[in-house]
Amino acid sequence: MSTRPPTPSPSRRSMLRALAVLPASAVLLGEAPGLSGTALAAAPPSGSATRYTIVPFLNSNDGTVNVYQSDDAVDFRLARSSAYTPPSNRIRDASVFKHTNGSYYLTYTTHTWQDPSTTIGFARSSDRLNWTFLYDYTVPIANLSRAWAPEWFVDSDGSVNVIVSCSTANDEWIFTPYRLKATNSALTAWSSPVALSGIGANHIDTYIVRTGSTYHAFTKNETAKYIEYATASSLTGPYTISRTSDWAGWGSYREGPALVQLDNGGWRIFFDGYGDGTYYYSDSYDTFATWSAPTALPVVSGTARHFTVVKETVSGGPSLARNVTRSFQSGNFPTRYWQSQSSLLNLPVVSGSSGTAEKQASTFTVVAGLADANGYSFRDAVGKYLRHWDFRARFDANDGTTTFAKDATFIARTGSASGSIRFESYNYPGYYLRHYDYQLRVERTNGTDLFRQDSSFVPVTAWA
Repeated sequence: MSTRPPTPSPSRRSMLRALAVLPASAVLLGEAPGLSGTALAAAPPSGSATRYTIVPFLNSNDGTVNVYQSDDAVDFRLARSSAYTPPSNRIRDASVFKHTNGSYYLTYTTHTWQDPSTTIGFARSSDRLNWTFLYDYTVPIANLSRAWAPEWFVDSDGSVNVIVSCSTANDEWIFTPYRLKATNSALTAWSSPVALSGIGANHIDTYIVRTGSTYHAFTKNETAKYIEYATASSLTGPYTISRTSDWAGWGSYREGPALVQLDNGGWRIFFDGYGDGTYYYSDSYDTFATWSAPTALPVVSGTARHFTVVKETVSGGPSLARNVTRSFQSGNFPTRYWQSQSSLLNLPVVSGSSGTAEKQASTFTVVAGLADANGYSFRDAVGKYLRHWDFRARFDANDGTTTFAKDATFIARTGSASGSIRFESYNYPGYYLRHYDYQLRVERTNGTDLFRQDSSFVPVTAWA
């Protein structure tokens, strides 16, 4: 897939405004439970599940938002359509977080691009699906023209902040990011706005994550149309922009970056390829130095606009006992089971009349994941481990390397039918064990029901 849209769109200062503008954002993930929920960088324990929630406004309607959820930060499914419609004005660029009081909060842009927009909106929910309007807040900046894309940021001291991009009447399309800090736990009073030093004017969609003592800012250069990267030792700066142009391989005409930390410790960035109408994601495993090629999000791409992600660990996930033997039945071809054949994992028919060798080859020991004890690894009858190699599922002896441990670890996700489980690759998030032509491979989800069915397996009593 190309990292650059084939036909660039006009700038935000002209036609882009009519394509739904996606301005600034910020978030802290990791230690702070307020924004990331309770989920950190580890697979969910047995019986629990990771849940990622987004609350985007729609490409076709900026008067309401949908709620989507996912267990892998790729395959987002609709949880509720038109979940919140404000009593007046619009709702754009909605940012969501979970507060320490257990409630979820939205903050959002209240007007379309054509109109002056000096307020930001707030709403609250106890369940992410049903929302109550709280208030519109006038951002106290002199000569303010527009306040766009307010985003929650919970710092490591527990302070709740909103990062908002603002412009003044003397140049209504030149935005600068500001910090508002909540001065009470009810989130009804705010400090005076403070500009984020070092990022400068004509940068928009500034999104911040914190690791250790460093703040990492991802911000769109509105002139160059690239997402740039900056760091600082303080939330308000000064920031130093150290990566410009196409440094990450995402291409130009990209905006609306938002980040979340995955179960395996990597970071995923989402951004809007507004020139081609596609929402993308890309992953990093070296503290933002390099990134995977951008990939289109299935299902919501082309529908959802400007979202942030709240990550939680919730109850109700799949359960699978460890240190026991099991066989694994196809969820959509129930006469077929996992079976080791010449060190490859295939899906032949197995029945009571099958021979002893076939039954033994269809029996596996479930153990704690080699790379993450909350994940799972699988041994065959001779002690070799299931792992992926060139995306083919096969069995090899453990060579003790970190690479092997990751290749042989899978995270359990809820399957397409009751009692079934999907097994996501630990080191290739969004890739699942999936049968095709009765062979097992690790393939990237495409968000379809057929893929979910082909990647669902039911643990059953071992054949041998």
